Amino acid sequence: MSHSHAYPPDEIAAVYRAIAERRDMRHFLPGPLPTGQLERLIEAAHRAPSVGYMQPWRFLRITDPALRERIHGLVEEERLATAAALPSRNEAFLRVKIEGIRECAELLAVALMPQREKHLIGRRTLPDMDLASVGCAIQNMWLAARAEGIGLGWVSFFDPAALGHLLKLPEGARTVALLCVGPVPAFYPRPMFEDAGWGARLPLAEILFENRWPDGAGGTPTAY
Repeated sequence: MSHSHAYPPDEIAAVYRAIAERRDMRHFLPGPLPTGQLERLIEAAHRAPSVGYMQPWRFLRITDPALRERIHGLVEEERLATAAALPSRNEAFLRVKIEGIRECAELLAVALMPQREKHLIGRRTLPDMDLASVGCAIQNMWLAARAEGIGLGWVSFFDPAALGHLLKLPEGARTVALLCVGPVPAFYPRPMFEDAGWGARLPLAEILFENRWPDGAGGTPTAY
């Protein structure tokens, strides 16, 4: 069978390479992004699929150094609170770098738009599809950034209400991510948490089932 709609083999390989080499980056080099690069990455995010074509993503570019520092403070509070909730691996967790907010060239806050409840197509029984759509947008940006040799780190260590208040979000909007974007010294050969011994990528046999969930399959992974 002819696959007339397929890309050329080298372009297909490039897509799979970006997927395989994408990393959640926490170490950044000083210096800005080249002119126009941030806009290209935002455009890649904005071309993501969204349920009902609602496009629920909103990006706030943080350019005020004082505001960036306050955001870092919120993340540090949550980092310490998370460590306190991990008594058996407290010290191991504290040794893992979880963000590059102070070092990255660009800091973006990603929020779900207000008044999302008005969008019903695809969300009547699955309202959290708005969050899934934002996840697709971030992944688009992540892959585009990796292809351009730019690092991106997704930070989720914060209280959404506190960050929303700091960013003066309108009622009903919700922050879901902080993205650190910028040049990096190198891309990690493996995910940092894997290198730190927090887990390993599951084999396909543990995540792919046929027709029905098999007895005893897909157990709860180790929690920390």
